[in-house]
Formats: sequence, C-alpha cells, structure tokens
Amino acid sequence: MHKILVIDDDIDICHLLKRFLSKNNYEVLTAHSGETGLKLLQEHQPDLVMTDFRLGDMDGSEVIQSIKAHMPQVPILVITGYSDIRVAINVMKLGALDYITKPLLPQEILMTIQRAIVVSSFTPQKPAEETNISNPKQLPSTKESFQTVSNRAKSPAKTQSSYILGTSIAAQTLIRQVDLVAQTNYSVIIYGESGSGKEAVARMIHDKSPRANMPFVAMDCGAIPKELANSELFGHEKGSFTGAIAQKIGLFEMANGGTLFLDEVANLTYDVQISLLRVVQERKLKRIGSNKEVNLDVRIIVASNEKLSEAARKGKFREDLYHRFNEFSIDVPPLRERKADIMLFADYFLAQTSTDLGRKMNGFEPEVENIFQNYAWYGNIRELKNVIKRAALLSDGDYVQAKALPFEVVNHEKLTFGVPESELDIIEQVFASKSKAQPTVPEKQNVQTNAASSKINLKSAAQDAEYELIMQTLQQVKYNKSKAAEQLGIDRKTLYNKLKKLGIE
Repeated sequence: MHKILVIDDDIDICHLLKRFLSKNNYEVLTAHSGETGLKLLQEHQPDLVMTDFRLGDMDGSEVIQSIKAHMPQVPILVITGYSDIRVAINVMKLGALDYITKPLLPQEILMTIQRAIVVSSFTPQKPAEETNISNPKQLPSTKESFQTVSNRAKSPAKTQSSYILGTSIAAQTLIRQVDLVAQTNYSVIIYGESGSGKEAVARMIHDKSPRANMPFVAMDCGAIPKELANSELFGHEKGSFTGAIAQKIGLFEMANGGTLFLDEVANLTYDVQISLLRVVQERKLKRIGSNKEVNLDVRIIVASNEKLSEAARKGKFREDLYHRFNEFSIDVPPLRERKADIMLFADYFLAQTSTDLGRKMNGFEPEVENIFQNYAWYGNIRELKNVIKRAALLSDGDYVQAKALPFEVVNHEKLTFGVPESELDIIEQVFASKSKAQPTVPEKQNVQTNAASSKINLKSAAQDAEYELIMQTLQQVKYNKSKAAEQLGIDRKTLYNKLKKLGIE
C-alpha cells in the first residue's frame, strides 16, 4: 500500500483527501502546516507528497526545497488554484512533478497520483546511503524515457485483491469465462449495467494473467473532457499546446507491459477513436508534439453498458475499432438475476462497513434478508453496498435493522407514482395528438362521454397518457432504457418502477 503525505492548512481538505484516498487503498498522513509536514516526511518516508502552495507558516517554494533536500526522489504534487498557474510553473521548476488545480476533482486526483507513483517506481534509484544529495548530477532524472527505464526496472509488486463474484450459476459462468480468457492476450469487451462490477472483472482478468506483476491502469472515458482525452491516453511533450507546461506520460505508456482498462469506451469522441485505432493496430504511439514512436505491449480491456455493435451500426462507434476490441466478450449479469449471491455480497460489505465504523456488526435481521431478496437492485452491487453502509450507520445494536433501510427499498412494491405537475403539459400534448389521429377514445381508457352514466376517472386517464408517452419514447430509442429515461426527464430507477407498475415487459 502506497503512503501519501498531504500538507494543507485547510483542515477540511486534509480530512476529505484522507477519507477519499484511504477508500482507494492509499495510506494517508496529513499535516496542517509546513513544519509538521516536514517532520512527518522524515519520520514516515512517504511514497508521494501532496502540498498546497499557500501555507500559513511556510511558502510553497520553501516546502518543496526542504522536501527535495531530505528525500530528493519522492514525487511532489502541488495543489493550486486556477489563478496560480504561473506559480505552478515556478514550483515545478523547483522539482515538483505535477500540479492539481482547485476545485479538486476525484478522477483527476487519482490519475495524477497513479501517474506520479508509476513514474517514480520506474525511475532507477540508488540506496539512500549511496545517494549524495549535494551532487544533483547523481540523481536519476524523471525525464528519462519511460520505455527505456521500464525494460530494466523491477516489476511493481502485484496488489493482492479479493474478489467476491458469488456462487450462483451466473457467477460460476462468469468465473469460467474469466479463467479462460485471462491466460490469453485477447482484447476483451465487458458488458454490464452501471454498478454491476465491470472493473472488478477486468482487474481479475489482469491478476490471473501472465501480466499480473505489471501495471493495471484504468480510465473512465466518460469522466475525461474530450479536449484532454488524447493527452491522457497518449501523453504530450512540454510546450506541445497551450497549458502543456511539462512532459506528460499517457495511460498507454503507464500500462506498458500490463493492462489498460477503458471504462465506458463508447463515450470517446470520434476523433479520439481514430487515434485509438491507430495505436491498437500498430502497437506504437507518438506523444502529442513528439516525432518519436514508443513501442507498446499493452493488453486492452474495455467496458460498456451498451452493445458496441449497436453503437457501431448507429454511427456512434467506429466499426473497425469495435472489431479490434471484440476478440472476446463477457456479460456481467445484473444483481437481480443472481439472487443467490445477494447475501454473500451483503455479508462482505457489512464486514467492510464494520471496520470503517469501528464497531462490530454481526449480521442482518431476517426481515432485512427477505427485503434484500425481493428488491430489484437497479443500481446493482454499488447500490447494495451504499444501502448497507447507510443502514449499518443508522441501526441500533449489532444487527442491521429493517427500519434503517431506505424507504424505496422497503416499500418498492407499495410505491405509486403520480404525474408531476411538470408533466401535465406533455400529457395534454399526448391527448391532443391522440384525439387528432383517433377521433374515438381508445377502448383501454374506458372513458364514457356520457357523464350521467359514469364518472371520468382522471387518475386512470393520466396513467393511460403516461403509458402512451413511455411506449412512444421507448420505440423512438429502440428500447434503450437509459436513453428513454433521459428523454423523459427521470432517472432509470424511476423508469423501471413505472414499467413494472404499468405492466410493460
């Protein structure tokens, strides 16, 4: 586990970074002043330092110079605001490896830290007792070619991870597929709903492969601005474009020898897909602004919650790139289709939560287990984990109680969905279009024009209009529920509940 020292006089930022990075398997030390940070540096010798430039007791330049004097090879990341870009350039000249701008974005933080640690681990270092700090020429340069260094550097130690995939038939099928493809060098497409565990499957393929002792690098393609995607994937040279104040190693080079996982790959823009196709075909890349080619040996695993074949037919995804990736595909089943695994996951997450909360939780009330088995888990494993974390915090005693579960989980079968006022205009439009196209009222509405013989059921009419609107939208998007929910202005969970209530398969 890598150790990170965070130096910031803002206590809240220190607390949030420690909590966030700890959840991502980093050991975190925090200091609220430069002086305290330097003491912790000498006592604990962290693998990386993150420091704010504006500290109460010391100037950022002083902190960086002191760190470099005591531990010249430790990578330093500077936290700065957008208005302080010139300051960031200056501190990088002093020896900082990179900088992170405020407001802090979780994905950017993780990627920058991962890149810094990988670059540092691939830089050959002399033992501490042989390093002459007074002679900077003896210190290895972080600018040395990544490709050259990685060929002779010791492989990073494999991170041991435990995977809970379940014992259901669907889980056993998934495990057999993973075991089969892991020993090959095939590119793999992993399909599955959001929260179903696609990245965990990708990591297991890597850890069971001959590349297990080499890097596993992950990128969420939906979280990277399109303007930065090429730089993140392929890297860039200093001065290659406005804002390129230092050389940057891309994710492909970081994963060289190992595995690169691209989550939600369909979110990449068409021009990025073109660049990606060339790299995948030739197994070579050029950093932005460079004429030098870098040879690559990278296994590529991609994930998507929509079929890439359908995206290719619609023109959203390059068909040739799809066929490059589609050497093997795996479907991760949603949690609602593997009910035998629900409590296995639940027990695992409860054990994790007990550790986080610092109190012993012995299990679940029988009623809770019954509720879990009958709920649809639209958010899959991620939703189950969050529900357990919340319920464990709110429960009294040693067992998770039903009263501590979210209302929508306990009462999902009893929920009725009315029509919000914001949808009334849409319903009126549907009624208007129906009345123009069909002079007679559909039989399923069963509305009598003679008020004396029967009262008009307004609720039934609203439900019928809602039914027609949902069906029309589903047909327009070819029954893609995510797109239908987006067009209807609701989340996918609400759409699923409406479909169930209206009897739509």
